[in-house]
Order: sequence, then C-alpha cells, then structure tokens
Amino acid sequence: MKLSNIMKNIKFNLIQGDIDVEIEEIQYDSRKIKKGDAFFCIEGYNVDGHKYIQNAINNGAVAVICQKNIEADLSCTVIKTEDSRKSLAIAAANYYDNPSSSMKIIGITGTNGKTTSAFMIKSILEEHGYKVGLIGTIANYIGNKKIHTERTTPESLELHELFKQMVDSGVNYCVMEVSSHSLSLDRVYGIEFCESIFTNLTQDHLDFHKTFENYFNAKLKLFKLSKNSVINTDDIYGEKAYSLIKHSKLSYGLDPNADIGASDIKMHSRGSKFNLNYKDNSFEIQLKIPGKYNVYNALGCIAVCLHQGIEPEIIKLGLEQVQVPGRCELVPDTHNLGFEIILDYAHSPDGLENILKTAREFTKGKLICVFGCGGDRDKAKRCIMGKIGSDLSDIALITSDNPRTEDPLDIINDIVKGIEKHNFEIIENRRGAIERAIEVASPGDVIVIAGKGHEDYQVLKHKTIHFDEREVVSEIIKERF
Repeated sequence: MKLSNIMKNIKFNLIQGDIDVEIEEIQYDSRKIKKGDAFFCIEGYNVDGHKYIQNAINNGAVAVICQKNIEADLSCTVIKTEDSRKSLAIAAANYYDNPSSSMKIIGITGTNGKTTSAFMIKSILEEHGYKVGLIGTIANYIGNKKIHTERTTPESLELHELFKQMVDSGVNYCVMEVSSHSLSLDRVYGIEFCESIFTNLTQDHLDFHKTFENYFNAKLKLFKLSKNSVINTDDIYGEKAYSLIKHSKLSYGLDPNADIGASDIKMHSRGSKFNLNYKDNSFEIQLKIPGKYNVYNALGCIAVCLHQGIEPEIIKLGLEQVQVPGRCELVPDTHNLGFEIILDYAHSPDGLENILKTAREFTKGKLICVFGCGGDRDKAKRCIMGKIGSDLSDIALITSDNPRTEDPLDIINDIVKGIEKHNFEIIENRRGAIERAIEVASPGDVIVIAGKGHEDYQVLKHKTIHFDEREVVSEIIKERF
C-alpha cells in the first residue's frame, strides 16, 4: 500500500522524501521492522520510539512518522504529525481497510465488571444467531476460536489487525473491554462504537493515572466515541458521567428512576434471579453466577441488547448460559468436602469487597480469604485491600500475587498496614496459603481465593511460572483427602 493511502485523514508535514513510496507493513517497534516497512515513533512512558529511528532504518524502514523534530539527515521519507499515537491508530485502520466500519463495536469500561459483561453480551448475541468477536482480559475470541492476549485492549495496530481477522471470518459484532490505559494512550482512537457501557469506578491504576480525576476522564473518552451510552447511575461516577453525556443514553441500576432496573432479587450460592423492569414491561432473568454486582453487570448488558433490538426471550436464554472463567468461579466439590472454594480475579478494593460480600450471603460457617496484591502497581490500594480482606473475612491469609520486580514481603507488609483485626496469617508462598485455607476449612465454610482468577501463571522477579489455581486446589485436595 502506498504511504499516501496509509496517511489518509491524518494531518502531517512531509519533511523529506516521497509520500507515494510503497509500504510493505507498518510497525511501532523498530525490532520488527523489515525491508520496505514504515516506522511510527511512539513516545511512551518508559520508551521513546524516536530514539530507535536509526535502528528502524538499518532494519529496512523506508519511511519514518514522528512527532518530534529530527536533526539527522535520514535516508528515507520523513513525515511529522502532531500526535504519532493518534496517527498510528488512523494509519492502522487505513492499512487494514477500516475493518471496524464493517461490523458493530460494543465497548465496556469501568473498574470492575468488564470481563463478565463482555461474556454476557457475547452469549446473548450468539443466542440470536450473530457471529461475535470478543476482545478482553481473559483472551480474544473470533466466534469460538480463542486467541491469547497480552493486555486487556491491544495497541491500535494489533487491534485493527484483529478487527480485520474478525471481518474476514464473518463477525457481525465485536464486544470489547476498553481499559483506561487504552483510552489514555489512544489505542481505540477513531473507532465508532454503536454502544458503550460504564460499569463503575473505584480505586485502581493510580500508579498510571496519578489522580482519580485523570482516571475518570480517561474512562469518559469512550463515550465521546459512542453512538449510545449505557451508564450505571447507582455509581457516583456513573451518575456524573451520565450528566456529562449529551447524546443518546440509557441509565441502569436499582434506583426506580433508572431506565432499566431490577426488582425482587433472590440470591443463592450458584446464581441469582430477578425481575427486569423496562418501559412498563417486566420479565424474569436467571443467572448462573452469584452476586449483586453481577445483577448490575446483567442490567447493563440487557440495556445494550434491548437497544440493539434483541428480543427479551433471547436475552433470557443468553444470560442463563453465561459462566466466566475466574469470575466467582466455584470449584467442583468432587470429594464431598462440605465447603465451597471460589476463584475470583478480584484485585482491586471494590472487587475484593464485592466477592467477599457475595460469598458472605451464602456462607454458613467461616469465610476464609486468600489474597495478595500485585507488584509494580498502585501501592495506595494495598492497605485498603488489607482492611477489606480482614474486616469481611473470618480468616484472612495474606500471600503473594504477581510480585513482579518487588519483594513479595514488602508488598505483604504494605497490605498488613491496613489491617486492624487479629484474624490474619502471613504465608508468602501462594500454594502454601491455599493449602492452609483448605486445612482450616470445615463443612459450611467458604474459601475465596482472590486476585488471579483465570490466570494460569505467576509473575516473579526473574521469571514467569505456571500457576493454575484450579490445578493447585485439585492437587492439594487429592493429597489431603
């Protein structure tokens, strides 16, 4: 493709060279450059692509797109834009023939609930007969085909490549988890969403955003790209977002004034049921995943699907089939232990509070919680999670999560600073902490293992090891019972 076509709808200055040069591929990583490629210099938080221009040229780049002034006389076409990140997003869409315009895109943002909501919508749309793509934390999907993912929302170049694969496979809808990082870094810049959901906003990612206001404003970006917005107005920041959004919008929540609401909610350990209220109509919904917060997730998804013209009966059938890996996932009791074990991805204060309050509703005996916090991430939330984990549990086992480059005991000490009760133990080894939880459990108890959920690995200082908590739990039970 000619560079002139790749740069279509982008404001730029041609510093030197030929805009009609033929381009093989576009890249933002100089190490991936091959002969005939174009190199986009992205200014990151840790790495600045402008420093690797000569490397890219040495590897065969015939064009460089930058946003800084370049002093050197380069042996290639040089283009300067105001914002190379936004330029990459538009160029990637152009390169892959604007695939996002050939299907409907649904975006979901918020601190918690994105993954579950994405799976709910996917299930409903598939029940209707659509082929659905999903982009999210657990994996990416093209229909039933599962594709490994490194981050919740891919960089714009990989994102449009994935969109292209979806369109070529006949996908009608793509459901996306849209992270605050991706919104801040313009990974979804230029994409039009037919629907977007705001689930909630609680403390997380302040290591990246620095302030809560920045975090909120990043989330708000999604709704400027959306035709219709679906907002949880029971959430204080959702209410604020709803007031700021001026185009087509729907509110959801348990407040009677919401456009879509729930009543007569009944919870149990294996799910819940409630009446869905919308425009003077009501119908019963059943979920196979427990928790009041999952009722909220379902409401947002129902609002989107109703707005997309999906019949209530199809919505009911779709939601009844939803089960999400690592989201309030109950481990099968194959040994008749008499106590429940739940795996959950909860790694934020609000997420931990939600899963523990949900588990408490069906705990007849002790509520035992195994949790830690990730290294190289928001340190301010550690003591908050310590207090929540201790206050809402009968026994709290503080352990290692993904310590990354930090010392696990330093992270644990940060967690313990928030604990006021004397109901906790420190067991740094995560397998050891899970084994201890099973050791002290009795019939009627519930064990919540929080923080990793669907993950089957643990990120340590110098390596990443295989660590699947389903396997770990199964092995421990076989050894002990």
